[in-house]
Amino acid sequence: MLGGISMLSKRQSQILKLIVENYIKQAKPVSSNQLCKRLHCSSATVRNEMASLEEAGLLEKTHTSSGRIPSEEGYRYYVDHLMKPKEMNGEDMLKLQIIFHNQSLELSDCIEKSLQVVSDMTSYTAVVLGKTSHENLLKEVNVVPLGDQQMIIIVVTDKGKVEHKTVTLENVSLEEVKKTVDIINKLIIGTPMDEVNTKLEFEVKPIIGKYVKQHEKLYDTIYHVFHDFAEQEVNVVGRAKFLEQPEFHNVDKIKDLFHKLDDKDLIQEIKQDDSNNIEIYIGRENSLDDDVTVIKTNYKTKAEEGTLAIIGPKRMEYDRVVCLLEYIKENIER
Repeated sequence: MLGGISMLSKRQSQILKLIVENYIKQAKPVSSNQLCKRLHCSSATVRNEMASLEEAGLLEKTHTSSGRIPSEEGYRYYVDHLMKPKEMNGEDMLKLQIIFHNQSLELSDCIEKSLQVVSDMTSYTAVVLGKTSHENLLKEVNVVPLGDQQMIIIVVTDKGKVEHKTVTLENVSLEEVKKTVDIINKLIIGTPMDEVNTKLEFEVKPIIGKYVKQHEKLYDTIYHVFHDFAEQEVNVVGRAKFLEQPEFHNVDKIKDLFHKLDDKDLIQEIKQDDSNNIEIYIGRENSLDDDVTVIKTNYKTKAEEGTLAIIGPKRMEYDRVVCLLEYIKENIER
């Protein structure tokens, strides 16, 4: 039983589906007159059915219009019972194929670029959450000289994740760099990545000061490499997309939402579960904000795992976002 009705009739289902899909597209309350022609019935009949849906808690009346909009429960009913799987259109697929077929890109770059494309296509915010650095243990650090005082510092974790950064170190010999890397490998292998910088500060720094001339410059460079590694746990793409949504024109609301998107601990809660499916959290169902929907999925490869999420208004193109996330997940895991 849902609200005052045990189940929706065929006509009620049609009306709810039309209202949800119209409101998603137009962001304006839907009136009975708009639905009459589509349903081939009188305005009075539609009004009665809309009143029943409102009584059941699936529709809401706005203060500024006689039309109705979906309630949170209405969106949930739509997603669970009325939404049909959507085929990805050719333009969307082509944009994503170009990224995943580019052999020169690392997987992490493919993920970030694909979410940027999805954010641009949908006008929603995208988030990628890597495996938390506490769950990644440092396995080894390597250095590869490139010449002209440039070198690549490579960080490898026990989960097989590899990150590298090209750095320039003037007046520092390769011998001193290798000596520093050897000390790091001896002292902090097996340390969770989120604890590495603390160990660098209190255990490694005092020792390299005794053996390496340019230890300050070297230490600062390596410290920032590990810092960047930890920062990659959370990547939020398209924060400003919320400004394009009519629901978020209130300045205080936008400030609050941006503050939440900058809160890495709060964003990490998007993971919520280890489900391998596409999960949809509408309004109060998510821990981020009552006025947004979060659609997420987890991905896993031999080398890494993480979570992809799209965040937008509750008035979200659910079927399209689900389709896009499924496509990206499929390409990551293939």
